Amino acid sequence: MLHLSDQKHTQPHILERYSAVRNLGNRSHYKVLNRIILALFIIGIIVLFLPWTQNISGSGAVTALKPNQRPQTINTVIAGKIEKWYVQEGDLVKKGDTIIFLSEVKEEYFDPNLLQNTKNQVDAKKMALGAYGDKVKALNSQITALERERSLKHQQAENKIKQSFLKIKSDSMDFEAVKTQVKIAATQSERSIQLQKEGLKPLTDVEEKRLKLQDAQAKLITQENKLLTSRNELINAKLEFDRLSAEYEEKISKSSSDKYTAMSSQFDAEAQLSKLENQYANYSIRNGMYYITAPQDGYVNRALQSGLGETVKEGVPIVSIMPAVYELAVETYVSPIDLTLLKKGEKIRVWFDGWPTIVFSGWPDMSYGTFGGRIVAIENFISPNGKYRVLIAPDKDEDPWPKQLSMGSGAETIALLETVPIWFEIWRTLNGFPPNYYQSEKPVTAKK
Repeated sequence: MLHLSDQKHTQPHILERYSAVRNLGNRSHYKVLNRIILALFIIGIIVLFLPWTQNISGSGAVTALKPNQRPQTINTVIAGKIEKWYVQEGDLVKKGDTIIFLSEVKEEYFDPNLLQNTKNQVDAKKMALGAYGDKVKALNSQITALERERSLKHQQAENKIKQSFLKIKSDSMDFEAVKTQVKIAATQSERSIQLQKEGLKPLTDVEEKRLKLQDAQAKLITQENKLLTSRNELINAKLEFDRLSAEYEEKISKSSSDKYTAMSSQFDAEAQLSKLENQYANYSIRNGMYYITAPQDGYVNRALQSGLGETVKEGVPIVSIMPAVYELAVETYVSPIDLTLLKKGEKIRVWFDGWPTIVFSGWPDMSYGTFGGRIVAIENFISPNGKYRVLIAPDKDEDPWPKQLSMGSGAETIALLETVPIWFEIWRTLNGFPPNYYQSEKPVTAKK
C-alpha cells in the first residue's frame, strides 16, 4: 500500500477501553447462539450426505386412457338444413339416440320417391338381364340343333356319295360287259360274212349277225350314257355335301354372332345393374344420414351449431360429447433432455389440482396426497409446446385415483430416477447436468 494517509488503523486493544465492548463476551446467550450456529453447520454437513431421489418433473392434464373414451365431436356426413333438435346441453344420451334431424339441400335428392324410383329401375334392369340370359340360352339351343342337323345332313350326303360311287362301279361293269358283247357280235358278224362268201352261210344269217352287232353297239352307247350320268351324279353329290357344309356354317355363324351380341348386351346390363344397385344403396344410406345419432353413451357437452333452418356443410361439427364411461389417465409433457431417461412401464408420482398435497420431490416416501402411476406410452414426435407427451395410467399396485377427478383438470408428475446424495444433486444442478440414466440391474452372464 502507498500509506498516503497519516492516520493509523484502530488497534483492537483500543476498543477494549470501552465497557460495552468488554461486556459483550460476558453475555451467556451469545455462547448459546454460537453453539446453535455450530450445530446447524454440523447438521447441514450431515444433510448433504442424506439420500435424494433424482426425478423428472412434468405438468399436464387428466385425460382418458383409450382414444374412444375421450371427448369427441360429432360431424355431419352430408350437407343439410337443421330441422329439429332432440337434445340439449347436459343431457345423457345412449348409443343410437337421435341428436338432430337434417333435411336435404341438394336438388338431385329432392325427389321424395327417389329411393322407390331407383328400386324400380333396378328391378327393370334385372328383368332385362334375365331376358338377355334367356336369349343366350335360346341361341345356344339353336346352335346345338343346327350342329345336330348339319351332322345328319352330312351323313345323308355322304351316303348319297357312296351310292353314286357304287352306281358308277355297277355301270362301269355293265359298260365293260356291253363292250365285250360288241366285240363278240363284231367277231360273229365278220365270221358270217366270210362264211357267206365261201358259200357256207346264207345271206339271212349274215344279216342277222349284223343286226345283233348294231343292237350291241346301241346298248354300248346307252350304257356309256348311264355311266356318264352316274359320274355326274357323284360330282353333284360332292357339290351338295360342300353346299350343305357352307350353308350350315353360315347359319351357325349367324346364330353365334347373335349369341355374342346378346352376351355383350347381358354384360352391359350387368354393369348397369351394378351401378344402379350401388346408387340405390347410396340413396338408402343417405336417407339414414338425415338423423345424426350418438355413437356411444355420453353427455352432451356443447352444441357447436345452433338454431333452426341453418344450413351446414359436410364434415361440420355439430355437437361435443363426453363419454359416460372412461378410464382416467394423465398426459404430461417433459423436456427433450429428459426424454431418454423415461421408459415404458416406469413408475410415476402424480398429484392433481385442487387435491390436498404435500410434495417432497426428492423424498417421495414423505410426500402426501400423491398417487402412483405407470408410463403406458411415450410420444416420439415433439409437441407444439416444445416438449414430448407422455401418457400415464394408474398403478394397479397402489391406491386408486380419486373418483372426483374431472376430465381436463391439471396434474403434476414426478418420474423417480436414481437415488444419490444431496451434495451430488446440488452439484449436478449448479453445473446443469442431466440426472443419472437409471437402468435396472440385470445378471451379468460370463463371457466364454
